[in-house]
Amino acid sequence: MKGRVLLIDDEDDFRLSMAQALDLAGFEVEDHSDAQSALHLLSFGFRGIVITDIRMPRLDGLSLMNRVAEIDAEIPVILVTGHGDVQLAVRSMRDGAYDFLEKPFKTTHLTEIAARAMEFRRVLLENRVLRAAAGQNDDLEQRLIGRSSLMIDLRRRMRTIGPTEADVLIVGETGVGKEVVARALHDLSSRATKPFVAIDCAALPASLIESELFGHEAGAFAGALRERYGKLEHAQGGTILLDEIGSLPTQVQGKFLRAVEKRVITRLGSHDERPLDVRFMATSRKPLEEEVAAGNFRPDLLYRLNVVTLTVPPLTDRQEDIPLLFSKLVQEAAGRYSCEPPPLSPRVISDINSRPWPGNVRELRNAADRYAMGIALQPLDGEDEQPMRLADQVAAFERNVIAAALLNHGGKLKPVYESLGLSRKSLYEKMQKYGIDKTRFGLDADETDD
Repeated sequence: MKGRVLLIDDEDDFRLSMAQALDLAGFEVEDHSDAQSALHLLSFGFRGIVITDIRMPRLDGLSLMNRVAEIDAEIPVILVTGHGDVQLAVRSMRDGAYDFLEKPFKTTHLTEIAARAMEFRRVLLENRVLRAAAGQNDDLEQRLIGRSSLMIDLRRRMRTIGPTEADVLIVGETGVGKEVVARALHDLSSRATKPFVAIDCAALPASLIESELFGHEAGAFAGALRERYGKLEHAQGGTILLDEIGSLPTQVQGKFLRAVEKRVITRLGSHDERPLDVRFMATSRKPLEEEVAAGNFRPDLLYRLNVVTLTVPPLTDRQEDIPLLFSKLVQEAAGRYSCEPPPLSPRVISDINSRPWPGNVRELRNAADRYAMGIALQPLDGEDEQPMRLADQVAAFERNVIAAALLNHGGKLKPVYESLGLSRKSLYEKMQKYGIDKTRFGLDADETDD
């Protein structure tokens, strides 16, 4: 296969014609009639390209291109246009589109542009892996935002573990970004150009779970009319992520243990072992040792999976990261909704810092989406029931004003003390008093203030 193509067009006949041409040219094609249904397939490090029509209901091609850029700005997007949209497509190329095709076009022209875009994407992804392996700057800071010691340590460990072949167990609360960590580890590895297959263990149908994972031969059970690859086999050469591995039924865990231990699988209805060249990763919301103690998880499977364990910290353990993270999420949301990102006032920063965020980054992202659209944060239950002393309110206000200014100026001190009417010495003293670290607000420690 030459690579993966995500094809979106609401005209069924035209989409089918393009899909057939690309398939005959050796591409792996997945076609959709609307952009919204295709978005969940995209991720940072997506191993392919996007071809989309411009004029579509609900989410049009240009809006889709902007959404793709938020996920990974270097995924090539090829626009398909009608005669009246050519000037629009040309302008879109200045905004990041890889190329455009004007209807009607020859299928050979389509496949040639797709091949060039795919080669561009392949080389780019290879260079990312090489840069990571050489210890050069990578994109982990953009994918896992935070300057707390916990996040710095997590990214350091990921850079060490990513290029290895070690299986990894990723533990963390709901919404902390466990799958983001897994995808980043995959992208740092030599398997980066191969498939990344995420399996939601909790969503697998109980009656078909073995067939879904291991595949089956024709006639293996009623309704099995032809042989079928399982999800494990589909990931050959790449990485398998077992999301919420603790949900895997105990009767399947034994067979799965053999796949992890021996790197072989046996399809249902067959006695032949098939080699499996994959790297395993697994996630869990709570320590699997508890499931082992409760008799719900095999200890030998746990020992095989947790060669390395990474813990993704919740927001409650890295509260100093919340303002910068929220600011980044608001900017991303503003890009998706084609609006100007609203400023973050001291009151807003104080508000987001005071919230527990049980849904972690996922919940924070939803709040950032609403804020970017002009919807104010909902008040906390009972937040007015325990008023602060005047001195505490003044101190909190002063700290949040300084924090907001640092956030808006990327951590640079000179525009902060000038805008606040303070001397450099006074600003330093107040930052020391309130425990404010400028590096938490977007400026690296080795950057200058001016």
